[in-house]
Amino acid sequence: MTRPAPLVDQFQRRISYLRLSVTDRCDLRCAYCMPERMTFLPRKDVLSLEELRDLANGFIDRGITKIRLTGGEPLVRRDMMDLVRAIGRRIGDGLDELTLTTNATRLAQFAVDLHDAGVRRVNVSLDTLDRERFARLSRRDSLPHVLGGLAAAKAAGLKVKINTVALRGINEDEIPRIVEWAHGEGFDLTLIEVMPLGEVEGDRIDHYLPLVAVQERLESRWTLTPSDHRTGGPARYFDVAETGGRLGLITPLTNNFCAGCNRIRVTATGQLYACLGGNERVDLRAALRSCDPEGELVRALDTAMRIKPERHHFAIDERGQAPALARHMSMTGG
Repeated sequence: MTRPAPLVDQFQRRISYLRLSVTDRCDLRCAYCMPERMTFLPRKDVLSLEELRDLANGFIDRGITKIRLTGGEPLVRRDMMDLVRAIGRRIGDGLDELTLTTNATRLAQFAVDLHDAGVRRVNVSLDTLDRERFARLSRRDSLPHVLGGLAAAKAAGLKVKINTVALRGINEDEIPRIVEWAHGEGFDLTLIEVMPLGEVEGDRIDHYLPLVAVQERLESRWTLTPSDHRTGGPARYFDVAETGGRLGLITPLTNNFCAGCNRIRVTATGQLYACLGGNERVDLRAALRSCDPEGELVRALDTAMRIKPERHHFAIDERGQAPALARHMSMTGG
């Protein structure tokens, strides 16, 4: 049988990076991400372990070389490590890298197993080092568990990148401290502008902090030199001379990064979103559960390449503005 062609969209962008969500559930309730009383999907709607594995293999056969497992919080899924091991077996057989995004509350339990399964890098979402602020922001007093998870990851030989959402009036005063701490631990750090996904309690414009302003403040303190470092994601990187570390900036609002997009996302229910900021989607679950799953998956991915938009249209520029999309980030996969 002839191997299907690599994934190339209508704008001739080669798609090589899949963010695969394994669950929409999370053990935190970060205020900018979801409401306190979040309604999660019924378990029957979520793809099975076998379906997630088959999806990953199908994508690898179409030229996906990097897979990031996401959520929600992926480590809350009971059979998560079985999936990591199954996909990890493809490393060196079409797959270059398997990574994970986590809030690290359960990372201490799984760090060694992740490394043994072939994972070498993890991204950890952490917006503050202050315990009381963490509890207010995430609505859970879990910072000690996160820090314990980071220590375990470091000990297990996992390379760690910290992802910090920059929030005006919440953690903007703490950003230099977070940079110094992360670099002191040997972790890279990426700052992210808050994204208008899903309804939350409050108005996102109150906490929207353009990273151009953050960069100016950091450059008044340190020497930031543009770096050629790339990880396959949308971040632009800088080397910070005084800390010896690397700083990334992800700017979906102030500096659109769509021209070089190489990514697609699949939700835990098997919906492929061709763009984080769009509603264009293809139902891969239907393909997997059809009479011809292999053929239907090929056709579904071809459709996804035809509908992938040139760019997103995120904006936060007025009070009371509805989010760009009704679905929450935890539904789409980070």
